[in-house]
Amino acid sequence: MMLAIFWSREFLLSRPFLWLLFIVNFFGTVYGYIWYESQLAATLETHPVWQIVFVPDSPTASLFFTIALLYFLFPPKRSNGLVTILRYIIEGLAVVCSVKYGIWAVSMIVAGAWQGSELNWQHYMLMASHLGMAFEALLFFRFMKAGAVSLIVATGWLLLNDTVDYTYGIFPYLADQLYDDLDAVRAFTYGLSFFSLAAGLLVWRFRKKV
Repeated sequence: MMLAIFWSREFLLSRPFLWLLFIVNFFGTVYGYIWYESQLAATLETHPVWQIVFVPDSPTASLFFTIALLYFLFPPKRSNGLVTILRYIIEGLAVVCSVKYGIWAVSMIVAGAWQGSELNWQHYMLMASHLGMAFEALLFFRFMKAGAVSLIVATGWLLLNDTVDYTYGIFPYLADQLYDDLDAVRAFTYGLSFFSLAAGLLVWRFRKKV
């Protein structure tokens, strides 16, 4: 009974819960960009400026979801075509990016630990928060306006990000033990982009039936 209440539309879209979720994601996003500070600085020193936008993957995914929450908190009273398209794109990005990078971060931490990398409390915190990213995105996609086309467009962004990351070497820092498996990491990363699309489409298909 209690689980059904927490799973219900009324609870999930209640303003107190939405505000709590917004605050958690907002500060998580800020922390994420701070986490990437050293890599952002190194990229600016050694790479063209345009590549900087492709560096902070997880916090950018969290940023998209945080913005998407604002549509629930402050539903537009009037929306023209451009505003609606922008909302669809942001929601699509919020879903596929959160699922992809939520799973990716946990997978890389576990893979590094499997090969001997030492785990500390930050790793466990990151695994919990990134799993939460993936879960909340799929959970709230049921209530979003975006559909299949938005997910496909957003996946195009993921694939572009993957290509820039592994062509120019600006992918997120890995455990030292994983750099000799970079080809496998690259393949996994690309595959996860398509998996995220499939997960989003599955929820979208279910949403259409309810």
